Amino acid sequence: MNRIMPSGIHHARGVARKATNTYAAAGVDIDAADDAMDRIGPVVRRTFGPRVFADHGGFAGAFRLDYDEKLFKRNYREPVLVSCTDGVGSKVLIAAAMKRYDTVGIDLVAMSVNDLLTTGAEPLFFLDYLALNKLEPAIVEQLVSGVAAGCEQSGCALLGGETAEMPDLYAAGHFDLAGFAVGVAERRRLMSAKNVKPGDAVIGLASSGLHSNGYALARRLLLKSARLKLSDAPRALGETLGDALLRPTRIYVKSVLEVLGRYASRSPVTGMAHITGGGLPGNLPRVIPPTKDISLRRGTWPIPPIFGLLEHHGVQESEMYRVFNMGIGYAMIVRPRSAAAIIRQLERSGQSAFLIGSVKSGKGRVELR
Repeated sequence: MNRIMPSGIHHARGVARKATNTYAAAGVDIDAADDAMDRIGPVVRRTFGPRVFADHGGFAGAFRLDYDEKLFKRNYREPVLVSCTDGVGSKVLIAAAMKRYDTVGIDLVAMSVNDLLTTGAEPLFFLDYLALNKLEPAIVEQLVSGVAAGCEQSGCALLGGETAEMPDLYAAGHFDLAGFAVGVAERRRLMSAKNVKPGDAVIGLASSGLHSNGYALARRLLLKSARLKLSDAPRALGETLGDALLRPTRIYVKSVLEVLGRYASRSPVTGMAHITGGGLPGNLPRVIPPTKDISLRRGTWPIPPIFGLLEHHGVQESEMYRVFNMGIGYAMIVRPRSAAAIIRQLERSGQSAFLIGSVKSGKGRVELR
């Protein structure tokens, strides 16, 4: 079911039939798809800004990149398009088990727009792909509402999407999400590892928990080995395990773009990393030269309780840092003289930030001290 709907609902209405040689008899319900389209149309259009073409047809989305009108706050001299794609992973199993579907869409958007942001680009639009065993309009509405909420948090349009009902491929109650984002940056302002110098400061932006990585290990350890239930509320967490595991990935776009937007010419930000699978040791080396190291100081940022629970149940500390974000979901490498001012600006925007380390000469590695 194609979900490009800038000006209305374009899906043809299904006709109910009693014959057995129908799509419905094969497990695909066109009428349910129509109902879902009716529900999510207003949700999707809520993300549209003036750059979205709202009346061009129903098979593809169209977005105005740049043109000379005072309506828009900026035009690009040398625009470079940036794109990335990702999914939510096995976190969707937690959502399915809890029958709570309104947050994993935020995770889906976050995983792509946070990656895109590391280049210095601003997200423009997002498209999603939802595949499930059975198309239940109320569930589709919740899932797409989450995607729309993520787009609103990151200031991009949900330009369209696709919903696939595949009962032969997905077990009852199961579904998967994937998506991709497209953004734009000025060529001269793209991030480059060559700009990172010894002495640069590393600022860590707080995560909201596990985000969307390490769930295969977390589920096996907590739900299978420790036999905890999602409804359990361990004292160390202060909330139910399900709430902690389902908390959506934080989206850093608006806070970081505010920092980048302060500097018209030479920016003190020399590199940025989204801390996903691989943790701090696996992601920070991707944005520094092979002749530099990053030295991180333990204890300079708070670690959310969910990580302590995992370590308590048997994950070694080195594996914790290798798999999980450990409380830092995004990192900015900045010139040392600007670190304090950038932290203050991030905190004014509502984003907790900490000075967690520095750059030194080395071999492209991360050292935890």
